[in-house]
Amino acid sequence: MAQPAHLITPVDAVVARMRALDRALPARDGVAVFNRVYLAVTEEVDRRLDAGEFTDPRAATALDVRFAERYLAAVDAAAADRRPPACWRPLFQLRRHPGVRPLQFALAGINAHIGHDLALAVVDACRTLRCEPADLEDEFDRVGDLLVSLEERIREELMPGPDLLQIADPLTHLLGSWSLERAREATWATARALWALRHCADVAGEFTDRLDAAVGFAGRMLLTPLPG
Repeated sequence: MAQPAHLITPVDAVVARMRALDRALPARDGVAVFNRVYLAVTEEVDRRLDAGEFTDPRAATALDVRFAERYLAAVDAAAADRRPPACWRPLFQLRRHPGVRPLQFALAGINAHIGHDLALAVVDACRTLRCEPADLEDEFDRVGDLLVSLEERIREELMPGPDLLQIADPLTHLLGSWSLERAREATWATARALWALRHCADVAGEFTDRLDAAVGFAGRMLLTPLPG
């Protein structure tokens, strides 16, 4: 049963968008693969908000929604034949490539979203809440812990089985070169740097552009087609 409009939260609205994408996209589509992963994360954040597990639910909601909005904006840009940020382009360009495995799609999306979008979402949330990044650190860590645990589950569920050992060896090598934990640590440092540069628009813009390009390059490596 649908909730009355006055009870629908910003996180509910984000979840509804992702569920609509899940219904609309072919299951094997690379964006669909990542969307299912991210939908599971957002639903879990929503559940924990309802359960009162966040110290500051207003801050957690602001961070979660600003974070999701950047992914959804990239989806909207691609759907309208506009260029999404560089960090997202490899996933949209290779989303139907038969040589790219579901695990690669999932981690390439996580790479774009954590490596680029999350740092900017922290800055967005700080502006919305009129606070400092340090005020969001607990919420950042809680969401990060959830992502790390989910990444482990994703690797287990999407890793090829014994009948695909000819794929598993290069895939294991490729994915072993990227770590969500390292990306998360770098993202927090990046968010703090961007906040410190918020009054230097030119420098902050160049910093953000270079971050976008670097994360996009890593995503392209994660999506290297493998022999099938």
